[in-house]
Amino acid sequence: MIETQLAKARRGESTPEMEAVASAEGVDLQTLMQGVAQGRVVIPANKGHRGIRPIGIGQGLTVKVNANIGTSSDHADPAEELQKLEAAREAGADTVMDLSTGGDIDGIRRLILERSPLPIGTVPIYQAAIEVAERKGGIVQMTPDDIFEVIERHAKDGVDFVTVHCGVTLSTLERLKAQGRITDIVSRGGAFLTTWMIYNEQENPLYEHFDRLVEIARQYDVTLSLGDGLRPGCLADATDRPQIQELLLLGELAERAWAEEVQVMIEGPGHVPLDQIATNIQLEKQLCKGAPFYVLGPLVTDVAPGYDHIVCAIGGALAAYHGADFLCYVTPAEHLKLPSPEDVREGVIATRIAGHAADVARGLAKARAWDDEIARARKALDWERQIQLSIDPHKAKRYREESKPQMDEVCTMCGKFCAIKMVREFIHKPD
Repeated sequence: MIETQLAKARRGESTPEMEAVASAEGVDLQTLMQGVAQGRVVIPANKGHRGIRPIGIGQGLTVKVNANIGTSSDHADPAEELQKLEAAREAGADTVMDLSTGGDIDGIRRLILERSPLPIGTVPIYQAAIEVAERKGGIVQMTPDDIFEVIERHAKDGVDFVTVHCGVTLSTLERLKAQGRITDIVSRGGAFLTTWMIYNEQENPLYEHFDRLVEIARQYDVTLSLGDGLRPGCLADATDRPQIQELLLLGELAERAWAEEVQVMIEGPGHVPLDQIATNIQLEKQLCKGAPFYVLGPLVTDVAPGYDHIVCAIGGALAAYHGADFLCYVTPAEHLKLPSPEDVREGVIATRIAGHAADVARGLAKARAWDDEIARARKALDWERQIQLSIDPHKAKRYREESKPQMDEVCTMCGKFCAIKMVREFIHKPD
């Protein structure tokens, strides 16, 4: 059986993946290994994913960014998904999740894995539900074996981390029903499982048979991303009793996974007002004993369709500053349509800005050094260097080339009245 990163870290044995992460992050290898051993850092790296560029997520490391791609039942074009993969990679995403629900799901996933050096995540319940609906006439006909067969299929293919909605249980659903929400359940995986549980009057198989899930994860060293099937879908539903009960259960399940030497992340909200973000992060870190926290956004207002990548960046910066480790991007298409490759690029850049801003505020020297370097280039009016150092050099270069100043040294915003130019000439003018 394959030994997991967690098992080796606990024995004090480094791996090529740990060494690569320590080098890329500029952190001490022994400190990184300790973080992995304690469950505070994960390195999602399925042994079957060839050519992977390993990344670390968690305590003491830079904030990471995930990009979601994938087909839908309305639009399934494998070539376009590869374009999205490339757009995400070029924009600087650290991981990609394939959320395909249309077309040849197995074929698309395997194609993405073959082409991607980035760690790949999936949500297997999507495919399990869709296949059963097509084969048996409805998702309520799904069996636990159907779910776990698909999970193992993904693991065998080389998927590095899987989202599994283990905290959607009969008891949490009762609490949800008793409390009431505006948007009820907005998680697609959570909705699939809820429909099945209510119809069959049975417990969530991912919760009831959690040991079976852990065994698959351990066999392939797949990181479990314990999903937030009851995440809030609007500000009014944030930080309510069902969300917190689910988080309590995920904390308990994380400990069970760690006991079997399986790596774990915890997924979090969702739609959260600015004033509740810090509380959400603190609750996760306390209840889940420091497990890496993977948040969607958070989205800090509900009124900005078409601009939700900006809403996401605002919430993501604050969440990461308070301790979130992994930001799932949101694109401008969120709530409106399947994103295009350009939407993917914009979403990645916006979320990277959020993560970097948090890294600076958290005191990471490497992050601050980047800002200082571009500031020096700006003072020197070194446009080529400024563009090279930009988080999106392609856009910076395009803007510069589209605008032709009368003096090459300046830009068209200030022209000959450029503040830096005028002050520099005064300060450095010979006596």
